[in-house]
Amino acid sequence: MTAEPTVVRDVVRTRDEARGAVPPVLVLDVVERILDRHGLGAGPVEATAIGDGHSNFTFLLRRGDESWVLRRPPRPPYPPSAHDVLREYRVLAAAGGAVRVPEVVLAHEDPEDLGAPFYLMRFVPGVVLTDTLDPRFTAPEDRRRIGEDLVDALVEIHALDWRAAGLEGLGRADGYIERQLRRFRGIWEQVRTRDLPAVTALADRLEATRPTTGPATLVHGDYRLGNVMFAPGSPARIVAVLDWEMATIGDPLADLGWLVANWAVPGDADGVLLSLNAATDGPGFASREELVARYAERSGRAVDRVDWYGAFALWRSAVFMENSYRRWREGTATDPFFAALEEGVPDLAARALRMLEADTTRAETGRAD
Repeated sequence: MTAEPTVVRDVVRTRDEARGAVPPVLVLDVVERILDRHGLGAGPVEATAIGDGHSNFTFLLRRGDESWVLRRPPRPPYPPSAHDVLREYRVLAAAGGAVRVPEVVLAHEDPEDLGAPFYLMRFVPGVVLTDTLDPRFTAPEDRRRIGEDLVDALVEIHALDWRAAGLEGLGRADGYIERQLRRFRGIWEQVRTRDLPAVTALADRLEATRPTTGPATLVHGDYRLGNVMFAPGSPARIVAVLDWEMATIGDPLADLGWLVANWAVPGDADGVLLSLNAATDGPGFASREELVARYAERSGRAVDRVDWYGAFALWRSAVFMENSYRRWREGTATDPFFAALEEGVPDLAARALRMLEADTTRAETGRAD
C-alpha cells in the first residue's frame, strides 16, 4: 500500500477539519471563543496570512468591521527562548507612545488552545517593502527618505528610556555581546544538520575581536527594511516597527550592524538575506555608508566597528537559518524558501568572514594612520 501524503493546513475552521500528521496553526472557532471572552467583535472570524512567513506566523483577522493582527510561533521544534511572542507583546506594550509600534490588544498565554501562545495587535494600514519596491515610492525623494527614516526610527528606539518604560527585566545591561556569542554557539550545536566549520570559526574570530561596548539601550534584534511598515503614500514615512521577538537590552550597534548587513544595494550578489530585502537594490537609495553616517550623526555614537557588528549579524542569521533548514528537512516546515538554505547558510558564513576581514583592514589602517 502507498502511504497517504501528509496534509498541511495552516488555518482550519474547526479541529475536525484538520487531517494528517501536521497540526494547524490557527483554528478559527477557537479564536472566536477567545475574542468573545474579551469582548472583541462578533460573528465569524476570517484570517489571511500576511508577512514573509519565514519566522513566526502572522495573520490578519477580520470580524465584522474590526481588524487585528495575530502573531504566534511556528510549529515546533525550535530552540529554547526563540519565537517568544509573549516577550514581543511585553516590549510593544512598554514602548508604545515613544517608539513607532502598533497598539497591542491582548496576550493569550495558554499554549493548549492553538498549540502555542499568541497575541493580538491593532491592524495598522501601510506598506511593507521586501523584495520589490511599491510603485508609490518611486520618486527620488521617496527612495532617499526610505533609508533615512529607517535610520531615524532606529535612533528613536535606542533613545527610549527603557528603565522608565518598565523593561529592566528584559535583559541585563552589561555583557550583551558575550552572552550572545555564548548563546548562539549553544544554539548552533542544537540545530546544525551538517558539518560547516566556517560557522564555528566565525564564532572564534568574533570572540577574539569583539569590541568594547557602550551604554546599553533597547535593542530590536531584527531591525531591517522588511520589519517596518510605511504609510501608504508619499512621502515615505515609517508608521510601525514590527517583529520584536528578539528584542532585549543590549548593545545598540548590534541593530545597526543587522541593518547594514540586510540593506541591499546595486551590485550585490544574490543571497538569502538580501533577497528578502531587495527592494532597495536600485538607483536613488542611500548607500550602506550613508546609513551608517546618518546613524552616527543622529545618535552621537561612534560607528568605527560597524563591519564587526555586520559580521556578528550574519553569523547569528546563519545559526537561525540552519534551524529553519533543519525543520524543512524534517518536514515540520513547508516553506520552499527553507530549501534554499542548503546553500544559503554557507553563503551567510562567507559574507560574515568578508565583513570581519573589512573590520580588520579598517583597524589596521587606523593604526597605520
